[in-house]
Amino acid sequence: MATPRFQALRGTRDILSPESERQRALVDVFADHCRRAGYGQIVSPIFEDAGVFERVGESTEIVTKEMYEFEDRDGRRIALRPELTASVVRAFLQHNPTVPWKVWYEGPQFRHERPQAGRYRQFGQVGVEVLGSDDAHVDVEVIALGWRFYQALGLSRVRLLLNSLGDGASRPAYLDALRDHLEARRSELSEHSRDTLDRNPLRVLDSKRPEDADAIASAPLMADFLADETAAHFATVGAGLDALGIPFEISPRLVRGLDYYTRTTFEYASDALDTAQNAVGGGGRYDGLAESLGGKPTPGIGFALGIERILLACDAEGAFPAPSTTPQVFVVDVTGGMEASAIVDGLRSSGIAADRGFDQRSMKAQMKLADRSGAPWAVIVGEDELAADTVTVRDLVGDEGQTTVGRDDLLTEIARRVESNRRDAP
Repeated sequence: MATPRFQALRGTRDILSPESERQRALVDVFADHCRRAGYGQIVSPIFEDAGVFERVGESTEIVTKEMYEFEDRDGRRIALRPELTASVVRAFLQHNPTVPWKVWYEGPQFRHERPQAGRYRQFGQVGVEVLGSDDAHVDVEVIALGWRFYQALGLSRVRLLLNSLGDGASRPAYLDALRDHLEARRSELSEHSRDTLDRNPLRVLDSKRPEDADAIASAPLMADFLADETAAHFATVGAGLDALGIPFEISPRLVRGLDYYTRTTFEYASDALDTAQNAVGGGGRYDGLAESLGGKPTPGIGFALGIERILLACDAEGAFPAPSTTPQVFVVDVTGGMEASAIVDGLRSSGIAADRGFDQRSMKAQMKLADRSGAPWAVIVGEDELAADTVTVRDLVGDEGQTTVGRDDLLTEIARRVESNRRDAP
């Protein structure tokens, strides 16, 4: 077969059934958890003024190298959103909702990075944000929400990593100490980390390059520089997680990929994935982001979880299979097709998944379609059934054989069989 003229661009893909149903089911699980916790959904634009995202940090590669940016027909600098927190904070400042403002989201983000397993240039995320409270127990709620979501998917090999990145009172002294340490070992660092050091030494700690490992391992720790109030906040977060029975590990060199994070920072890592790319989500506090976008100082915390990476972890653990799209009934009609239309419409309206054949195929051809569909029952309408106002219900997977029922009794018969199957299911 000839190669199509147009194909999906590198780093993007078409998500077909049943994987598309699986992604939708994952979002539905997440949405249910969020609704029960009092979070309302926000749907924000896919593109924004580029300045919205430049505020996430000029030393962040997402801004400097990966953002899809263009000029629109009105001469405005526009960017496809590379992440959603900045958009949510922009919406918060624009609409001025009552605080604490608790929202959840889902949707695609865009970054021009090297495609690899579980990482695409268009990728899906689910996440939450809470704006307007600096209570450490809000941190606990947010972290616990993500943890319980992973549990609901059936994942058992996820670890929670926790750190504090300090605040305005403690971070400057730490950054000076970290910069001095890394400058003393500049010649040992990778070229990429030497460049990062000039812009933001904290970002060097996020390097996974082998040549940077020794310098990072011997670097000073933020925990030794925390102000008393920030240390107390972090201790309360840990105590709150302990009280909920959620295990965590203090990861003193954990930083996130965006510059706006302060204080509590966390990451969910899957031991079922390759250790170099095992993060399935993460987040933290960003108490200065609203101010950097032109608003008044407003504390905030949230997380983003990568859908593709989560599903890779599910595959590795044999968890969260795609929901079935198999019809419960397949209608075979050799009387012209009108009867099939009426029957499938009635079944579907009653909550029964039903499908049918088209194109005036023969009985033999339609029965092959019924077998291939995986439906446990076929409803057959031939000339004899049409004349008698009946249908034939044939068991395609069990040993019930076939029976003839009146058209008015079909829904009752199918409902009986569905309920019987449900009771017999393991």
